[in-house]
Amino acid sequence: MAKIQVGIIFGGKSAEHAVSLQSAKNILDAIDQSRFDVVLIGVDKQGAWKFFKQNHYLQNEQDPKLISIQNNGTELAIQFGEQRNQFLELENIDHLSKIDVIFPIIHGTLGEDGSIQGLLNVLNLPYVGCDVLSSAICMDKDVTKRLLIAAGLDVTPYIAIHGYEKDQISFETLKEKLGLPVFIKPANQGSSVGISKVNNEQEFIEALDTAFLYDEKVLIEKFIKGREIECAVLGNAQPEASVCGEIEVNASFYSYDAKYIDSGASSMNIPANISEEISSEMRKKAIKAFQTLGCSGLARVDFFLTEDGQIYINELNTLPGFTNKSMYPKLWEESGLSYSDLISKLIDLALEKSAYLKKFRKID
Repeated sequence: MAKIQVGIIFGGKSAEHAVSLQSAKNILDAIDQSRFDVVLIGVDKQGAWKFFKQNHYLQNEQDPKLISIQNNGTELAIQFGEQRNQFLELENIDHLSKIDVIFPIIHGTLGEDGSIQGLLNVLNLPYVGCDVLSSAICMDKDVTKRLLIAAGLDVTPYIAIHGYEKDQISFETLKEKLGLPVFIKPANQGSSVGISKVNNEQEFIEALDTAFLYDEKVLIEKFIKGREIECAVLGNAQPEASVCGEIEVNASFYSYDAKYIDSGASSMNIPANISEEISSEMRKKAIKAFQTLGCSGLARVDFFLTEDGQIYINELNTLPGFTNKSMYPKLWEESGLSYSDLISKLIDLALEKSAYLKKFRKID
């Protein structure tokens, strides 16, 4: 039986470029080579698409432990209208091997906001994960919350403001509506990029300036004193939820540095030390949120759990960190699905969804 050709697309122009490279390398190392052959497509920080051979994938001559694609790979072009040979390697003016399915692992802007999903739809390529609409919805934390509220799910209380409204909200008004402290974050970013904890007016001014560096819409969220619990969801029409895991933060909040740089700033407890009743309720809410937002393939649902047992959904991440040490794969490992098998399952789900949707996209 012929192997399935999997294109892994990684890197990208977003602030989460380095995270994406780590995820891609782990997928490459763990993928079931008896079923899949891999085609590596990297997107550098300038947005150029490149083809990588596996024997020099992500190597850095100065320090092999560092991951970089800036000076590696050969440039690619995309051929629209092709059904089999969508990618052309420019150095040799040659098509890449036929790709059966794409595993996009570009985190953040242009990767999990529906942009690359739309491109892959145009190229007629099946892909792992959520479609254009659900990706865009979940990337915008304001729209996410509006839809979850409409579905009867509790979310972190918040205010959303656009750049043109920046001077219209005062610190006193904010304090009256949400209390202190608050968190200020870009509406369309992940991995805690651009987020600040605010306790006073000066911090408020600085936090708004920081958040607006990353997006034209910003969320100001009420501080919820509680534990940070996460649940992984997997599937298409009948999604399943994993066990729950807890993030214990030793810093003031779960910042980008706490996630990826300072290894002592946070830790993961899997499974979370919560009651079976709370765990069951969270898993049900995770699936309901996943379906409400039209997700497919995978998503991680992040909750706050207060001391009195109230559950708030913080956000959904449709392309969570995917190294073998990341929360999403670890939750499924604890639930009985290995990292390698999880990769295989996601690819199978992508092909399943593509086959189902084909009957709705017939062209006369």
